[in-house]
Amino acid sequence: MKKSKIVYNVAIYLYLLGVAIASLFNEKVRKMWRGERDAFRVLREQVDPEAQYVWFHAASLGEFEQGRPLMERLRQEHPEYKILLTFFSPSGYEVRKNYEGADIICYLPLDTITNARRFLRAVRPVMAFFIKYEFWYNYLHILKHRDVPVYSVSSIFRTDQVFFKWYGRQYRRVLNCFTHFFVQNEVSKELLAKIGITDVTIVGDTRFDRVLQIKEQAKELPIVEAFLASGIQTFVSPSGDDRGVFVAGSSWPPDEEIFIRYFREHPEWKLIIAPHVIGEDHLQQIEKLLEGWHVERYTRLSLPLGGGQVEGKGSALIIDCFGLLSSIYRYGDVAYVGGGFGVSIHNTLEAAVWGVPVIFGPNNQKFQEAHELKACSGGIEICSYDDFATKMDHLLAHPEEMAKCGKAAGNYVMSKAGATEKVLNGISL
Repeated sequence: MKKSKIVYNVAIYLYLLGVAIASLFNEKVRKMWRGERDAFRVLREQVDPEAQYVWFHAASLGEFEQGRPLMERLRQEHPEYKILLTFFSPSGYEVRKNYEGADIICYLPLDTITNARRFLRAVRPVMAFFIKYEFWYNYLHILKHRDVPVYSVSSIFRTDQVFFKWYGRQYRRVLNCFTHFFVQNEVSKELLAKIGITDVTIVGDTRFDRVLQIKEQAKELPIVEAFLASGIQTFVSPSGDDRGVFVAGSSWPPDEEIFIRYFREHPEWKLIIAPHVIGEDHLQQIEKLLEGWHVERYTRLSLPLGGGQVEGKGSALIIDCFGLLSSIYRYGDVAYVGGGFGVSIHNTLEAAVWGVPVIFGPNNQKFQEAHELKACSGGIEICSYDDFATKMDHLLAHPEEMAKCGKAAGNYVMSKAGATEKVLNGISL
């Protein structure tokens, strides 16, 4: 155990050095580097020494969304606690640094022994929640030494993780620092049991609760509605409206090259594109692919809308701002979730909750919900342009099947709700 601790801490310091160097050249890394160093000032100024803090740690924005239903229920039902929320990535912190559901929000300083001791001495949490994949060796061992209950929420385990490899035997001891695991599936429970971890409950994924909550709070978007109402439409959607709307969320260039190429042959459909990266170069790249179409950017529009679709041409709306995508999916007849031709797909549940077929690329192996959406026919995986064209042609030719796929997606999300309640019932408050 001592050897594994030494190896881990050497790796952490090497990583720290790498981050320091990378921060000189990369803005995102620089924000993280500065934020981690600033965290102790934030704690010094904001921690109430008389308060009892519950600590939630989320690596990034996706994990935050998983933990959010639990945070909000805890805050509502147990106001005697204050909430500390920490992030590792700027993509989480920068978006949610003003989140009103937590009392203190900051970066988590890198997991050195000194940082972990200093951080926990400043906060003294009465319990801690680590969302999904977070396993910080020094923080967790100090929490265990102090008898602080620590829960892993919405965690999921796979055979390719280090804990289940012959060379990961020493590091897997970090799992013994958790009081209880609230895992997503039976496979995770079985894998943990094989290495002697039995304080495990299958609760599912709290993201299902979150997307249902988002749906209830969805914004009405008059500019989007006016865009869809303008111009010429010839396709009759499964809902009976004179519109065919394809919503692409969190798209990357490989995604856009596929679906835009297809819809250039189907200008009767309207496109709403919410790219993952909102930069001028990327926006111009999308507009170039749509050359000859009537293309608008969301932030440049105001009501009432002028102009409209040109006869024989398609029309597209590019969402060039953040915070609207989860509400925009409501306007689609078919949704596309990007990332599947890159590192991995983005959030399919935000689209599925609206009861529309959800299309995504092949890199989805690590996402249980993608496999389950495919299994229930609510999700459609595509591997190439030809694959996309074949499956879209089929949906267009069989609108009743399009409606059936959408209904399956919506029912799937509803069937998986309730993880937050199960977690709350399983912890000691």
